[in-house]
Amino acid sequence: MKLRVLGCSGGIGGVQTRTTSFLVDDDILVDCGTGVGDLERDELLGIDHVFLTHSHMDHIACLPMLVDSVGEARRMPLTVYATSETLRILHSHVFNWLVWPDFSTIPDRRLPFMRMQPIRVGEPVRLGKRAITALPAHHTVPAVGFCLDSGTGKLVYSGDTAYCEEQIAAINALDDVRHLIIETAFADEQHGLALASRHLCPSLLHAVLEELTVSPEVLVSHLKPGADDRIMEQIAGHGGRLVPRALMTGEVLEF
Repeated sequence: MKLRVLGCSGGIGGVQTRTTSFLVDDDILVDCGTGVGDLERDELLGIDHVFLTHSHMDHIACLPMLVDSVGEARRMPLTVYATSETLRILHSHVFNWLVWPDFSTIPDRRLPFMRMQPIRVGEPVRLGKRAITALPAHHTVPAVGFCLDSGTGKLVYSGDTAYCEEQIAAINALDDVRHLIIETAFADEQHGLALASRHLCPSLLHAVLEELTVSPEVLVSHLKPGADDRIMEQIAGHGGRLVPRALMTGEVLEF
């Protein structure tokens, strides 16, 4: 499998600051932040599956526009995979005819532009030889991470999460984890804010990495614009067996 980073920032404001979205094998999106807006129309038309970690705006911002832009040109619905709680939030607060049309009923319920598919933690969604499995996460809204399995290697994406023992255990139970994309949204001086908003800061990231028994390449995402260098300096200062680096927009990971 091949993952292309469309966006991995914790905010906007510049060429490299697009919010979280990953294009996998040309037909899958993992999260649907502002980075999706940089894709060409032909690329948008090639997307059949969207996997969402949670309902926060920086992870779903482009989903309404994506469906609106390509829905009429598609022969089959775009399938959106998320937990039932996240799908309920999207229906109630986004696709509610007030913020945006309910594309799960347009042009009719039998063949809509968008289909919502509930997923559960630990149950893989199989797309050919590929499997995508939701992992536990701990955030301010219902949330998951994902394990992407090509059959020959795995990539784990934490999603937005605080320190989560269940996610650590799930990662340690995997074999052949090539890459770990993990968020660190705040600097250590904002430790209290990180706890309150259920994100990681460098000291909490260090605690997570110290518990891992696997040895993936660790790639840090969701860095706040303007604080990214400071956060990465603090991560380096904590040391440890695993040596994280910042994930970059435009980067391609193969596994």
